[in-house]
Amino acid sequence: MKTALFTAAAALACTAAPAWAQHDNHGGDHGQNHQTMDHAGHGGHTAAPPAPADQAGHQGHAMPAAPATPASNPHAGHAMHGGADPQIPQAPPPPEARSGPVHAADTVFPAGAMAASRAALPREMGRMTWGTVRIDRLEAQTGKGPDGWLWEADLSYGGDRDKLWLKSEGHAAFGQPVSAEVQGLWSRAIGPWFDLQAGVRQDLRPGGPDRTHAVLGVQGLAPYFFEVDGAMFLSTKGELTGRIEAEYDQRITQRLILQPRVEANFSAQAIPELGLGAGVTSLQTGARLRYEIRREFAPYIGIEWQRDLGRTARLTRAAGDDASRVLLVAGIRAWF
Repeated sequence: MKTALFTAAAALACTAAPAWAQHDNHGGDHGQNHQTMDHAGHGGHTAAPPAPADQAGHQGHAMPAAPATPASNPHAGHAMHGGADPQIPQAPPPPEARSGPVHAADTVFPAGAMAASRAALPREMGRMTWGTVRIDRLEAQTGKGPDGWLWEADLSYGGDRDKLWLKSEGHAAFGQPVSAEVQGLWSRAIGPWFDLQAGVRQDLRPGGPDRTHAVLGVQGLAPYFFEVDGAMFLSTKGELTGRIEAEYDQRITQRLILQPRVEANFSAQAIPELGLGAGVTSLQTGARLRYEIRREFAPYIGIEWQRDLGRTARLTRAAGDDASRVLLVAGIRAWF
């Protein structure tokens, strides 16, 4: 019993000790100014709110003042979006800004050299004309039937908008007369990628009826870099025919290129003396693999399938020829 009473008294004493110490401390501080302090609002001795924890170690320290906004900040108070800032000068350049020489480079480089450079600039970077000769195909063919050769070439000369085109293609069996055609076209750009072409075409057939045609077509680069050339031909006899070609350069390496190619020919009417029926008269498709020794010169090998269709095929067979042929080809492609 005594032990329990002693333990309870000790616990009460420990609990009361801080209160007495706080009271004594309060009494000390309070007592120092007790004679001068106004106790009208001191009832209940309401304690002041504790200081923030992060300032506990800075009691009595003189805290540095917060940095003021630099007076020289040019963006202070600017409206960031919309509206012109009245602090930005809106006046035109001062007169002395244009007081220098007309050609400032002449003060550094020889005036004669700079004059020649200025004269060359519009010729090289502005409206200029250039000419290109391209041999797209010059090849030998072998397969079912007589072996032969063909060519397809063009020449273009002009500027960005207008050009003169000369196109020629032909074929023949080795040792036999050549069948050829030549086109003279005026080309006008109708967009960044395509030209509209118009002109005349002359056919040259050994021992056969020649034809002269009016030509209207388009040539250019279709999406995905397909080169497309299509034209309609109206002969002096009123015969309407057409042709469309498409080819694509699939680059395998920087110099090795596979070029698939397809060509289709049409006729609006049957022309027996030319061996043509109405509709799609023939189809050619193949692929050529070329190696560019130089960009301007590339030998190639390939394979091509030629097929006459419809009544044209029947006319071909009636003439003793094959309506369908598979050919191995080898040739060169060049331009300069």
